[in-house]
Amino acid sequence: MWWAFAFLSSALLGCYDSFKKASLKDNAVIPVLFLNTVISAAILLPFAVDSGWGGWNVQKYIVLKSCIVLSSWVAGYYAMKYLPLTIVGPVNATRPVMVLIGAMIIFGERLNLLQWIGVVLAGVSFFLLSLSSKKEGIDFKRNRWVWCLVLAAVIGAASGLYDRFLMAPSEGGGLGLNRLQVLSWYNIYQAGMMLAMLLILWYPRRKESTPFRWSWTIPMISIFLCGADFMYLWALTDEAAMISVVSMIRRGSVVVSFLFGALVFREKNLRSKAFDLLLVLLGMVFLYLGSR
Repeated sequence: MWWAFAFLSSALLGCYDSFKKASLKDNAVIPVLFLNTVISAAILLPFAVDSGWGGWNVQKYIVLKSCIVLSSWVAGYYAMKYLPLTIVGPVNATRPVMVLIGAMIIFGERLNLLQWIGVVLAGVSFFLLSLSSKKEGIDFKRNRWVWCLVLAAVIGAASGLYDRFLMAPSEGGGLGLNRLQVLSWYNIYQAGMMLAMLLILWYPRRKESTPFRWSWTIPMISIFLCGADFMYLWALTDEAAMISVVSMIRRGSVVVSFLFGALVFREKNLRSKAFDLLLVLLGMVFLYLGSR
């Protein structure tokens, strides 16, 4: 059933990206990210108390995960603010390819024929989506926000591989950590790190940058993110789960974010991206069939 959790995580992740885009419109990035981490930590605090501390031998690995994820988030949030949602999705969708290469090298994972068909279809569709984005006048080579997005994708791929190491049982070469302990504590650490960034980097210069404004969409970021992460980590605890396939399925969130971009944000150049999205869906079908 790990694939079912992966698909559910994908849907929640698409909603998370959409609310993040709405929250960052004409808004200060660091305060939005700070509130996101604080609300997420508050939601998951009961799980942290229930799972316990576990000692520094456990927490040191979770602290490292916090640093990896937060680095990806900071770069990704700035990119999300300045780029259309229908561009952010395709670039983020390159993560499974990076994870696939890493999983084959590090974990020795192998895909069956149906899974390979799904990976290839998804890869082609994401590439075509990236080409379609050029019609919006964004130079991928010179735009710094695109590079921030690429950096976020690379770090995010590394985070996916690290998650597999944390959650896999010891006999499978992992640490076998409790998924709720990892999920809750790394969010708590991130809240502390973001508080430091808020006080040191943003607050002294707040009048010189984009002002912060509260929006009801901000807590929705945390709610959908916690749900997506919970389903994701639950999938990875299954011994049969393959991180390369889980990551590819999660990138299907681009379909949800595309719909938000079209219906809510009224983004441009949608017709040329419709065929590409059909390939995404077809790729997800093959991944599902190959993972049963």
